[in-house]
Amino acid sequence: METNKILSSLCYFSVFFAPFLLPIIVYFVSKDAFVKTHAKRSLFSHFLPFITFVIFFVLSFLSFNSIETTYGWVIFAFVIVFIINFVVFIWNIIQGIKVLVH
Repeated sequence: METNKILSSLCYFSVFFAPFLLPIIVYFVSKDAFVKTHAKRSLFSHFLPFITFVIFFVLSFLSFNSIETTYGWVIFAFVIVFIINFVVFIWNIIQGIKVLVH
C-alpha cells in the first residue's frame, strides 16, 4: 500500500487514539496535496463533536432560568449532540476505509 493512503486513512482512524494531534501533525509535515486534503477533512470532522459539545454546554447554562423548560431542552439537545457525534464517528471510520480501498 502507498504511504500516502496509509497516512490519509490514519488521519481518519485517529478518532480512536489522537483525534486532533495526528491530523495536525500530518497536515504540517506532509508535502503531498492528497494527504493534506484528507488531514484537513479529518481534522474538521474531529472538531465537529467538540464544537457541538461546547454549544450544548453553553446553551444548557443559558437555559437554566426556567426549570420547567430546562429538562426538556437539555434532554433534546443531548440527544441531538449524541446523534451528531455518532454519525461523525461512523463517517470517520467509513472515510478511513474508503481511502485505503481506493
